Amino acid sequence: MIRFALRLPDDLHERLVAQAAKDRRSINSEILHLLEIALATVEETNGEDDEPARQ
Repeated sequence: MIRFALRLPDDLHERLVAQAAKDRRSINSEILHLLEIALATVEETNGEDDEPARQ
């Protein structure tokens, strides 16, 4: 597992804390969950291939 520091604006951190509490998850787990959803959406939009989207 890779660890790295992430800087967040105060308002985004507050939103993440609130959503994590609502979903009964840690902030870390909430971020992972949201990233997985976002990436799945991107993959669906791009035809679910293994290559990253080109802009």
